[in-house]
Amino acid sequence: MALLDLLRRKPEAKSPVARRRKRKTESGSAVLAWMEKSKVVAFAVFVLTVAAIFIVSFVGVGPAAFHILPNQEATIRIIADSDFSFTSAIQTTRNRERLLREVPPVYRVDLEPTDRFETHVRQVLADLNTLDDRWATLSEAERLRELSTIAENATTRGGLQVGIRDLAAIMNFGDAAARERLIVENGLYYVREIQRAGVYTPPGASGSGDDRDITLFNVRRDSGATTTVRVSTVESARTTLRIGLAAENTPPSVVTALFRLLGPGIAENLVFDMEETEALRARMLETMPPAIVRVEAGRSIIEPGTRVSAEQHEMLLAYQQHLNTNGQLISGLDQQVVGRILLVLGVIIVAGFYLRLEDAMTLRSNGRLALLASVLVVSLLLIRSTLEIGNTRLFETSPQTAALLPYVAPTAFAPILIAVLIGAGPAMFSGLLVSIFAAIIFGNRLDILVLSLLTASVASYACRKVRRRSRVVKAGWISGLVLAAFVTMLGLADGMPLDLLARAAIGGQATGLVTGIVVVGLLPLLEGLFKRTTDITLLELTDYNHPLLRRMQMDAPGTYHHSLMVASLSENAANAIGANSLLARVCCMFHDIGKLVKPDYFIENQRGGLNPHSGHSPSFSALVIKSHVKEGVDLAIKHKLPRPVIDVIRQHHGTTLIRYFYQRARDRAGKIEAGCTPDPHSASESTYRYDGPRPQFKESAIILMADSIEAASRSLQKVTPQAVEELIDSIVEEKISDGQIDDAPLTIREIALIKRSFTFTLLNSLHSRVVYPKADKPAERATATTSPTPIAPAEPESPTDAHTFRTAAGGGVS
Repeated sequence: MALLDLLRRKPEAKSPVARRRKRKTESGSAVLAWMEKSKVVAFAVFVLTVAAIFIVSFVGVGPAAFHILPNQEATIRIIADSDFSFTSAIQTTRNRERLLREVPPVYRVDLEPTDRFETHVRQVLADLNTLDDRWATLSEAERLRELSTIAENATTRGGLQVGIRDLAAIMNFGDAAARERLIVENGLYYVREIQRAGVYTPPGASGSGDDRDITLFNVRRDSGATTTVRVSTVESARTTLRIGLAAENTPPSVVTALFRLLGPGIAENLVFDMEETEALRARMLETMPPAIVRVEAGRSIIEPGTRVSAEQHEMLLAYQQHLNTNGQLISGLDQQVVGRILLVLGVIIVAGFYLRLEDAMTLRSNGRLALLASVLVVSLLLIRSTLEIGNTRLFETSPQTAALLPYVAPTAFAPILIAVLIGAGPAMFSGLLVSIFAAIIFGNRLDILVLSLLTASVASYACRKVRRRSRVVKAGWISGLVLAAFVTMLGLADGMPLDLLARAAIGGQATGLVTGIVVVGLLPLLEGLFKRTTDITLLELTDYNHPLLRRMQMDAPGTYHHSLMVASLSENAANAIGANSLLARVCCMFHDIGKLVKPDYFIENQRGGLNPHSGHSPSFSALVIKSHVKEGVDLAIKHKLPRPVIDVIRQHHGTTLIRYFYQRARDRAGKIEAGCTPDPHSASESTYRYDGPRPQFKESAIILMADSIEAASRSLQKVTPQAVEELIDSIVEEKISDGQIDDAPLTIREIALIKRSFTFTLLNSLHSRVVYPKADKPAERATATTSPTPIAPAEPESPTDAHTFRTAAGGGVS
């Protein structure tokens, strides 16, 4: 029993101090507020941005670090800072080609035709010697007939064109021994020696046969040795033969006959020896040293405005390798330091003027400025890293691939991030800044400037008002596709090799896709670090299964319905003036979450006619009503809602007067004669005003007006366009006269558009419904079946019936 009594015992009431719930607040709010608005912080961001961009874009970047493809137009002047030398592959190749052209071909002497010719001549000599025994006994006619037979046989056997008179002159010269000495020892000897030396027929020979036709040839002998000898042409060799025959004191007629017999033996006999020629060229190439090019300090390697030749490109690569090998760092700090700092300073000042004119909110927020500057600097660091990667050993063997790195630099990184986190306008301008400094980093290249700006513009346009993460990846892919297309066209115009062109296009496409994926991964980190809220995050908060919205549906259904109606009003009004409609909708869904703490104290959640305010003073009731703002901020921070939502919770009532309880307090203070004891502070207006602050941005001001208009619209007795317009005009004028929207950047035209949107939305949400007839009873249905007269729709017999019909028709509860 003691245990049961212990279990049944009610817990002791805790003291008010113990019951007090610890409110969850933002830590360091004062410091954060100071940092957000401080001009000192803004100036520090400005100075750090200029310094970081200068260091990234200029320090350590020298002309020798640039990679340029052959046949590209140079945009910079590169001068050697020190002496260096290198082995020129291009010059060596040219020397080899020149050597191959200068090495004469090798020939061999073909004596086989000479041997055959000598055989045929000896046969003629034998025939003449046979005829010699009968020569003296033959008549003139018989001699001619015999000589004719010998000539015909010589022509038939060996193709010798010898005449009868020539044979007769040789026969009359002497006996067989004399003819042997004349033909064999003298004539054939000269023929063989001339042929052994080599005879050739020059192209287009004129047949002059003078000494000018004698040429030096490489001739390979039977021993295998190759020597350079003087080789005669056919005509000059025959002249030599004639001179040699005449030198033997032979009669002219016999010399002529002998020359006609032996002359055909002089013929071209040099045969091109391919194998020996190649062997000779190989031996010459082996002994040829490589070409060494020596470059003195101060020599110009590349001049701006000129096409880079193959020799200049090779010299540039050698210079870069020389610097890397010797560990010489390019400082990039020279007499142009001041000019470069002023260049960066001028560009950042121009950016400041742009923000002042087109995006003043960013200029007023140090957080947005820091985000913008950080993304720009990180983007330039990635581009600089691309340049530095090309100077590593990874690309030593492929310098042409390193020259393609500017085309795959992630220039769309900053525009995509800024478009999602801040807006499309700042993203476009940031793309221009990134393009300018990317062109500077890669050597003042106009093509990089244009390609980067085009890619950034496409990426910024594709990311405007993005609400899905997949669209960010798609934007990166589209920017890469555009980059690949224009790189292809520029490459074709510059005559870039097709393999390099394909690699550049594929690399640009891959970079765009990877950039989109990386941005999607960085978005949550940057949103939390810089307190930014993107449309992607806002869209995720529209899920009705959010814990706060689910709790509101169960514990405060009237407030939940009210929030949905205010969301509809605010979203349409924001669309009408070009504000962020998604932000307005999400903020409306959470703006009254503070009512979850004490939902019964708000009339929309009261059921059964019970009013908790009946037993409390007006000041207490006003305190409870005002507390829903602080409670809402407490819940929003606890559930990590975005900053704009928390700001709307604070600002959606501004410093509005809680007029109902303020009037009750004034009435109670005036009823002294009724026996009441008035509170001297109960009628103070400050007690009955919300703590604020007043709305600071357009969406917050729209929600403030929509909240009041939706609540007041429930008191309309008759919904007509005139009544709705009068209600909206009166509430908006009251807010304006009370100064509630003085801090919001709304124009008179925008306020007129907002009121018109409110009117349209309310008339469509509060429209009347058709009154449905009641169901007939069975007996009445039978009577109606036999009755030929149609029955008109019945009107509701009581207010309760009318409410039932409106509910069944889908209308709202009044």
